[in-house]
Amino acid sequence: MTTVLIEAAIICCLLLANGIFAMAEISLVSARKGRLKKLAADGLPGAASALALAQDPTRFLSTVQIGITLVGIFAGAYGGATLSDSAARLVATVPLLEPYSRAIGLVLVVGAITYASLVIGELVPKRIGLSNPERKAMLVAAPMAALSRLAAPAVWLLTASSDLVMKLLRLGKEPEAPPSEEEVSQLLEQGAAAGVFHHSERGMVEGVLRLDARPVTDIMTRRNRLVFLNAADPDEINWRKMVKNGHSHFPVYEGTRDHILGMVAVKALWANAAIGVPGHLRDHVTKPLFIPRSANLVQVLETFKATGKHTALVTDEYGSIQGMVTLIDVMEAIVGDLPAADAGSAPDAVQRDDGSWLVDGAMETAELRRRFGFGPLPGEGAGGFETLGGFVLARLGHIPKPGESFVWNEWRFEVVDLDRNRIDKVLLQRRPPAP
Repeated sequence: MTTVLIEAAIICCLLLANGIFAMAEISLVSARKGRLKKLAADGLPGAASALALAQDPTRFLSTVQIGITLVGIFAGAYGGATLSDSAARLVATVPLLEPYSRAIGLVLVVGAITYASLVIGELVPKRIGLSNPERKAMLVAAPMAALSRLAAPAVWLLTASSDLVMKLLRLGKEPEAPPSEEEVSQLLEQGAAAGVFHHSERGMVEGVLRLDARPVTDIMTRRNRLVFLNAADPDEINWRKMVKNGHSHFPVYEGTRDHILGMVAVKALWANAAIGVPGHLRDHVTKPLFIPRSANLVQVLETFKATGKHTALVTDEYGSIQGMVTLIDVMEAIVGDLPAADAGSAPDAVQRDDGSWLVDGAMETAELRRRFGFGPLPGEGAGGFETLGGFVLARLGHIPKPGESFVWNEWRFEVVDLDRNRIDKVLLQRRPPAP
């Protein structure tokens, strides 16, 4: 009986050794190199050794495979040669089974060792290794490094053989690919689901990752929505424009709106007026910052950081003003819409009691189609217009007067109001189909 216990203890030790190799393999393969570099820089024991093994996996995996193979051979051979005899004698005590005792004993021992090897030598150690793999890798790194040195000749032979087979298969060593944006998004999703990140934090990080793929034209205020100040106008007119529109910055032009003198900040005007030095509008104009419409949001943000300005005019390749972008616009691309000072302004489409709609002429055509179920507008694809006002101009062929109208797609479009030459309000009324 004592002999059987000793033999069983030896088998258990071999299985535990197999488990240590399995845990070392899975922990070092699963450990994040960036995390190991951080731990090694912090001076934690074992981190440098674990990082060295992780960066040379072929040598380490060869060592582990040698250990697992030898342990499996010894456990099978020892169990078959020793424990099977004891099991056969036990089975032989049953007269009916005595003729088959050796075969039954061998099957029982091999089955028990296989089961224990799977549970104790593989599954449980690998699950342990997957829980906080960096810490487990640091624990086993030093012993594994020592075994690698002891088994250096065998490791060299296995490594050379593996490399030869890879060459014959024409499979070279692939460089480790950096994490992709999709993988980072998946990690964020998993972290949000696990409660590591708040869902709003995940949205912000994903917004940052998309900045380089979004052009400035996605977020800029388009030219037809800008409020320009004419340097030749009396200050009273310009003050009224600023008070009415409530923006923080206004472009100032001279002659034509493509001849920009600069930007004026309402805050600076109010500050000077408060101390009794209002001055002329020209006295407070600052040099404008221009950004090409081809720039993406990362380039816009870097430009704001480099110049210290928070507002820029967007131009096309000919230098014509296309719109304006602010730091707040970039922030909204990351965190979502922020409440504006003029958030209480009138909506861009209001339905009247008779069922007709009073629509802002600056409404973009994409929004117009979405709101009213229109198909593609005639001439829209050619880039001739981007707003309802532009569509009305294209259909009428001239700058209209209030009251002018036309019918398209069973809808009547009537010009209600103009701001100088810009169509400000349009009345849309659905007409019944012709009988």
